[in-house]
Amino acid sequence: MAPSTAVVWFRRDLRVADQPTFLAAADAADRALALFVLDPALLTPSGTARANFLFGCLRELDEALGGKLLVVKGDPVDVVPRIVKAVGAQTVHVAADYGPYGRERDEQVEKALAEDDVELVRTGSPYAVAPGRVEKGTGGPFKVFTPFSRAWADHGWRAPAKTDAGTCTWMDPSDKDGGPRAVAIPDDGAVEAELPDAGESAARARWADFLDEGVEDYESARDLPAERGTSGMSPYLKYGCVHPRTLLADLAQRKGDSVKAYRTEIAWREFYADVLHRRPDSARGNYDTAFDHLPLRTGKAADADFERWCEGRTGFPIVDAGMRQLRGEAWMHNRVRMIVASFLVKDLHIPWWRGARHFMSLLVDGDLASNQHGWQWTAGSGTDASPYFRVFNPITQGERFDPDGDYVRRWVPELADVEGKAVHQPWKLRDGIPEGYPEPMVDHKAERQDALARYDQVKAARS
Repeated sequence: MAPSTAVVWFRRDLRVADQPTFLAAADAADRALALFVLDPALLTPSGTARANFLFGCLRELDEALGGKLLVVKGDPVDVVPRIVKAVGAQTVHVAADYGPYGRERDEQVEKALAEDDVELVRTGSPYAVAPGRVEKGTGGPFKVFTPFSRAWADHGWRAPAKTDAGTCTWMDPSDKDGGPRAVAIPDDGAVEAELPDAGESAARARWADFLDEGVEDYESARDLPAERGTSGMSPYLKYGCVHPRTLLADLAQRKGDSVKAYRTEIAWREFYADVLHRRPDSARGNYDTAFDHLPLRTGKAADADFERWCEGRTGFPIVDAGMRQLRGEAWMHNRVRMIVASFLVKDLHIPWWRGARHFMSLLVDGDLASNQHGWQWTAGSGTDASPYFRVFNPITQGERFDPDGDYVRRWVPELADVEGKAVHQPWKLRDGIPEGYPEPMVDHKAERQDALARYDQVKAARS
């Protein structure tokens, strides 16, 4: 009698530890085929840095599975059913996807599989608590983070699943009869950024290092971009090289304000995933539709200013340092993300979605829910948003969070010889602005007042 077969379709869960899909597949069939689909709909807009990181994760996963990861290219709605037929599988196992594209894709795949009486089995998700689960006591979603985070913590999450590469008996992909052909995991593309090591092993090592040396100081150091005060786990969470419940299980063994602060950051990630799940339109437009009435700049002058912002040539050192870090590391410190976002939206009056799109094209940790709603928080148009009248002053923000100027000097070499916090106002130097560095492109005080005047139209739309 031929062995029964299941397909484990990897997406944002590129690991072998803590894999509920493995347990479901092992229960359903004698053997499993490990599958990853290079989907042009996701790869095309991802940017080179994120694609390279993905390819590195796939190489390590393939190695962990003994070279038995089948990689194919195409539209999953077409290729997954054809793979299933080629191996005679009865079930396809996935971690549920709650993003706008992923949810629609899975519904179409599920429908196609059902035509051949094959079940798409969803087990777990990329989140500790799946989007849509946490609701008010009276029903309905939370629109404010703090009560969501309390309900999220009260809901709780499962312990990490005890799995490894040996949980399933993996089918050799060369044994399949027909179906889409295997393709090689692509070579890395050219990118100027220095990327973190990819894969599950690197994720585990980075997390262990943070627990040993960083978590105790997280509360005080996380807002200081010149220090290594953050965990660096966001790229690994993006592709599921580690699951958040694994991090939460480790944090549960520790106490203190820094541990609470880090757990809160995980809750923010899950909050934004919940918001996007319930309002997929907020990936491209204002969550608060009153902001549709906010006057915004368009045209050639706005485009030229946007390019200066992208290049880190605004004349405001903390903004320029952040934008150059984005190109140099395919990552930006979270505090600085808020500063540069505020500058684009409230000093230059350019739509938040242009900045969000630029970030997604470069970030190695680009996550649609966190990126889009982080931008909307700063822009004032999102759920639980920063009040619009809170306009980040790039000078005082730099002086407060980079008091010695080390972050700016690292990323803005034109200012490398300016000592201390004077680096944040180079136009006040006795000898003038150092050669090669631009004058400030706007008067921040004047633009702040302009931003507040524009906001009057949003307030009028609500009345």
